[in-house]
Amino acid sequence: MVAKAWGERVDSRTSERVLLRDRASQVAAGATSNRGVEEMFVQNDSVSLCLLLNRRTRTMRVIDFRAGPSHAKRIFVLRLAKREGIEKVYTLVERDEVSTWVKLGFAKEANIAGFYKRSDALILGCSVDANASESDLRVPIGLEEDDDPTPDAPSAAHDFAEKTLVHAKKHAKELSEGTSKTRPTPLPLTKIAVVRETDALVKKALEKAVRTGRALTAFEAFGRDVERRFFHLTSRGGFELVASTESQSCFGNAFVELLTGPKTEPERLATVAALRALCDKLLAEGVVSCFAMSASDDVALATAYVFNGFRRTGLLQNHVTVGGLRKDAIVWSRKLANPADE
Repeated sequence: MVAKAWGERVDSRTSERVLLRDRASQVAAGATSNRGVEEMFVQNDSVSLCLLLNRRTRTMRVIDFRAGPSHAKRIFVLRLAKREGIEKVYTLVERDEVSTWVKLGFAKEANIAGFYKRSDALILGCSVDANASESDLRVPIGLEEDDDPTPDAPSAAHDFAEKTLVHAKKHAKELSEGTSKTRPTPLPLTKIAVVRETDALVKKALEKAVRTGRALTAFEAFGRDVERRFFHLTSRGGFELVASTESQSCFGNAFVELLTGPKTEPERLATVAALRALCDKLLAEGVVSCFAMSASDDVALATAYVFNGFRRTGLLQNHVTVGGLRKDAIVWSRKLANPADE
């Protein structure tokens, strides 16, 4: 058996020990840094995987190069996740691969509309129990024969996210239509500028957001072989927002990330307007669809997504870290080019 880590091949008898040493030495050399995400490649007789480890959020995305369910794949992934201090493992697949991951004990959590241009991507996740024994890592009994990739029954987490969505829809409607006592609220004019990741304003904004606990992201990589762009959005009253998109031109999609969410009413209106300006720019550039995530308890940010035509398309449990707290994440999707197809 041969294991592969960063293009280097090691003997199977010491694969796990050498894999850790190789990763540690290359981290020291800066070779595995990818915007806060470490890539780990593993190939042996049973699995062929690329693992994207996000240390800040303690999540790990699995990219599988060899289709098909196997106990070895699940045990390897969860064992490695435990060793690396990961609390949530997830994978992004096309529909025909969903049943494979369900058989491996992963739960269908969300879909991203139009991710592959003509088809959706589905996200399946699995929590990692740091105290699980080796036998606990095996596929739960009964899942091996279960070909039905339907999501689990609604939980308290889903009920909570639903309440957030209800409030967001109400607020978005009030903004666009007004109430019996008020007229529709005018949104502030937003200016948008493309900036470099290395620009001082991006670095200062990120450092401040992380220091104050307001950072929704550190703009870590979501996928591989992608283009990352940064934007500086401003409006009256001194409002400033740094946003970023991660795109794969072959698919025509964009992952939208806002550095911070609104805390005041002026910030809420400005964030709604800023997100609209960003979506308009993406559409003008030919982006077909976009998606985003927000903490399930953030009504103000959910309002911004709802107002701008995003649909909630799933809930990723224990997936994001905001202010040092682990939270569930609502997945938002929007088809920019043909919204009627959603």
